[in-house]
Amino acid sequence: QVHLVESGGGLVQPGGSLRLSCAASGFTFGDYAMGWVRQAPGKGLEWVSAVNSNSATTSYADSVKGRFTISRDTAKNTLYLQMNNVKPEDTAVYYCAKDLTDPIGGRYDTWGQGTRVTVSS
Repeated sequence: QVHLVESGGGLVQPGGSLRLSCAASGFTFGDYAMGWVRQAPGKGLEWVSAVNSNSATTSYADSVKGRFTISRDTAKNTLYLQMNNVKPEDTAVYYCAKDLTDPIGGRYDTWGQGTRVTVSS
C-alpha cells in the first residue's frame, strides 16, 4: 500500500527557514517523479515544486522560485522541501504527492495527509 507521510511543518517567522520531509513507502520511490502542492486557507490547491526520479530535473512555481529547494534521497525514500526566506503568503498546508510516472508530469495519484506551515511574527 502506497503511503506518503509529511512532517516538519510549524510556525515560522517571516524571513525564516523550514524544511519539510515526506517519507514514502509501498512503491519503488526511485522510479517516480514527486511533487509538493499546497493549499492556503480558503484557497484552492497550488502546485509548488517537482523533481524527477533521479533529481536531474526540478521545477518551481514562480511564487517560490529562488526561495524553495526540492530534493530527494532515494536511499531513505524521502522527499524534502527546503523553504528559505518564507513569507506570510507561504502559509498553507503542504502536501507531498507521487507522480503517475517519470519524468515530471504533474499528474499525481497519491497524496500525503499534509503538514501545516504558518508564517507569522
